[in-house]
Amino acid sequence: MKIVVITGGSRGLGAAAARACANRGMGVVLTYKANPESAARVVDDIAGGGGTAVALPLDVSDVSSFGGFREAVQVAVREKWGREGIDGLVNNAGYGVYTPIASVSEEVFDALFAVHLKGPFFLTQALLPLIADGGAVVNMTSATSRVATPGVAPYASFKGGLEVLTRYMAKEFGERRIRANAIAPGAIRTELGGGLTPEFEAALAAQTALGRVGEPEEVGSVVATLLSDDGGWINAQTIEVAGGYSI
Repeated sequence: MKIVVITGGSRGLGAAAARACANRGMGVVLTYKANPESAARVVDDIAGGGGTAVALPLDVSDVSSFGGFREAVQVAVREKWGREGIDGLVNNAGYGVYTPIASVSEEVFDALFAVHLKGPFFLTQALLPLIADGGAVVNMTSATSRVATPGVAPYASFKGGLEVLTRYMAKEFGERRIRANAIAPGAIRTELGGGLTPEFEAALAAQTALGRVGEPEEVGSVVATLLSDDGGWINAQTIEVAGGYSI
């Protein structure tokens, strides 16, 4: 059985990825920041479907907590699955802020940087000793790194940086046959940035070749594929899961 860690797994894309991985027979360690009840519901959903999962608290903006989190993962994996390590890491946790460049504060900039680039960098570093040879890292980026969308410049810039980091991870982790890939979702029906109003959804659908926005499960299934043996020869790639967004 593969064991995977998914940050931000209590809702949205992370929860969908957790369910998809469990459906493929993987054990899941999902993290939450401030909503243990939501995380518990995802764990219960997975258990109800015959899978196994545990939830652990984690603030991906707090690098100083990563050593303690690594120890918590080791304990949880040992107690739940009798393992001493993991097979995959999904850097998914994130949030959106819509602010034009002219009004972005340093505080907003730094907070987005901490969650979307600095956090994934140092969390991967902290958990790397636990990832088994032949494992996988999946970084959640965004189609906004390819298509300029007014109001999300810092977010998109850091997601673009995470795509570059993904290729460096693939290069440096290759000695251990650990693959690293990024997934760039397009418009997806989640709570990110406050969710979609009917008007905003219609505008996004009009820019998408398939004429609609995506569902979290459509991204989650790709995460599970990249973590599984089916994705064994996919490496150093950014895969846009967007239905043909602004092509």
